[in-house]
Amino acid sequence: MSAPRLDKAWLAREVWPRFSQVLERKEIYLANHSLGRPPDRAAEDLRRAADAWYRDMDRAWNLWMEGREAFRSLTSRLVNGRSSDCIIPKTSAGQGLRAVLNALPGKPRVLTTDAEFDSLDFILRVYRDKGRIDLKVLPFEAFRLEPCDLVVVSTVAFRTGQIFPELEETIRASHSQGAKVLLDVYHHAGVLPLDLAALDADFAVGGSYKYLRGGPGACWLYVHPRHHAMRTLDTGWFAKKDVFAYERPDPPQFAPGGDAWLESTPPVLAPFQALAGLEITLELGVERIREHNLAQKAVLKSLLPVQGEGADHGAFVTLKNADAKVLAAQLEKEGIKTDARGEYLRLCPDYLNFREELEAAAARVLALMRGGGG
Repeated sequence: MSAPRLDKAWLAREVWPRFSQVLERKEIYLANHSLGRPPDRAAEDLRRAADAWYRDMDRAWNLWMEGREAFRSLTSRLVNGRSSDCIIPKTSAGQGLRAVLNALPGKPRVLTTDAEFDSLDFILRVYRDKGRIDLKVLPFEAFRLEPCDLVVVSTVAFRTGQIFPELEETIRASHSQGAKVLLDVYHHAGVLPLDLAALDADFAVGGSYKYLRGGPGACWLYVHPRHHAMRTLDTGWFAKKDVFAYERPDPPQFAPGGDAWLESTPPVLAPFQALAGLEITLELGVERIREHNLAQKAVLKSLLPVQGEGADHGAFVTLKNADAKVLAAQLEKEGIKTDARGEYLRLCPDYLNFREELEAAAARVLALMRGGGG
């Protein structure tokens, strides 16, 4: 499948039929930055994994492990990880953060921003209150490197969509001071080109819930090869050298490479629900998806007083309004799905939306803001 650009005729012919179930819904869906709409094949892949359980019982592990490794390989391709074993499947981005925190010695100094998603922010504050880390929080837009052991930053801010400025320089400067860097790329992977190898990131967390159309639970931690020998307390028997030998050497012997960061018995269905979304993202190409998204954001900017339409922001635009949550609830009642974070109404088109939907949604937003019904 190839196309010079994602125009409506080509999408209607080549892509939209692969999303027939979600496109049957009678709504304008502009929350693609939140829960992504799954392709039809996701259900088929889940059934395949479940059928193996009924048919093969414990021999289903062969298929389940194939699915896990396919998930790791596809994710590594997407983010340009140095190898597929750098991708450690997790059920949440927060689980990945905890694994890193629990691998650092002593009481590490952690530097982060005020724009981290609640999950990571909450974990960091709990670790601070438990005396496990020293934590300093700086403004996202005015972040400056200070002495620390670990920097935790989102490459795209979840409230506003703003891209973290001077990311490459922050990583280089952190390394020069002996600090490691963990990136939250949840609002980056799949809609913005991402090259973790070129960035030389130490760690990254992300997942398929949003732009990768793989639902909750299909998340991952990226571990640079130079840290594969680190040992985290978040471990388990799947990190053993020979998982199914049931031997107990003392001290414990770990699997080679990034597999030493695996944990206990994994949730075997999660990778299967994410495979189709990863494959179609790679098939379309992130650069092409980004080009199409920028054009869609420009349409919304021409119709609404939104922010974040440019290349310095991620995939969604925001409309700042003190009643953003009320506005989102009113829109949902009318079949227009958006969401709000604080005073920001977030609207995110994707390649399943066509221009007429954007125009209709914008008209309703304006009418509601003006207090009118229509």
